[in-house]
Amino acid sequence: MADLFLKYGYAPDKEAIGRSLEMISKNLENAVSDDVLRDCFSIMDLTTLRTNDTVSSVSALVDKVNAFRTKYPGYPLPASICVYPNFASLVRSRRCSPDLHVTTVASCFPSAQSFLEVKVRECQLAVENGADEVDIVLAVGAFLEGDYATAGDEIHAMRQAIDAAAAKAGRKVLLKVILETGLLVTPENIANASFLAMEEGADFIKTSTGKVDVNATPSAAYVMCQCIGAFYEKTGRKVGFKAAGGLSSAMDAVCYYSIVSTILGKEWLNKDLFRFGVSRLGNSLLSAIEKKTVTYF
Repeated sequence: MADLFLKYGYAPDKEAIGRSLEMISKNLENAVSDDVLRDCFSIMDLTTLRTNDTVSSVSALVDKVNAFRTKYPGYPLPASICVYPNFASLVRSRRCSPDLHVTTVASCFPSAQSFLEVKVRECQLAVENGADEVDIVLAVGAFLEGDYATAGDEIHAMRQAIDAAAAKAGRKVLLKVILETGLLVTPENIANASFLAMEEGADFIKTSTGKVDVNATPSAAYVMCQCIGAFYEKTGRKVGFKAAGGLSSAMDAVCYYSIVSTILGKEWLNKDLFRFGVSRLGNSLLSAIEKKTVTYF
């Protein structure tokens, strides 16, 4: 995969990345404002991916989001509600606005350890049942074995399946590819996986499932954002970035916001190109803005 580094004129520089992250960390207090915190709220994929999710619990979450702007006028809605694919139709039928997207995980989340035919069919069913966005998982096992062709072919097959199902429904559906950076470990692996996913049609690249020991980290995010920038410079196509797994505090959000702002600029600081996959962050952001403890979600 070294040819991808040559192709896009990028290879991760660990020392430079470390220096930049140190500067970002030192400046976080200066980067915090109510506007930034509201921006962070607006790019949340508010997520419930529990084994004990039920029709009742997912309905209650959607109803909470639907009622949010009545209780907190002037706040934006989250970007989406993210659920398992069997709940897509429920969220779609119950949501208050089409601006609140339906995101589902697919591809046998979180391990992606199954037959490609199963993964493809799950993606199709997710779209047919109302998903606006589908988050799939890189075939990490194949990638770590050096079988990049299989890993890339799987993304391509799911991209095609999603596009075909979306076309039948007369709409477009976003594809986010989860790299599971905590298992890729090295900056080189993370960069290669980033370029591979983007080349195979990812609309977003996402750090993590939130289901492994190491999930989103600033260093992984930094490499991914640098790859997004290099890919855009070479191809002219803007790919989004999603941080997920372990983000719970307002300062966590501001850290990733600052990374995206530093590397990719203001053009990326919106829900079309930047997301947080979270279950707890909403309350933290509300508490920071309201200057008191808020437990809404």
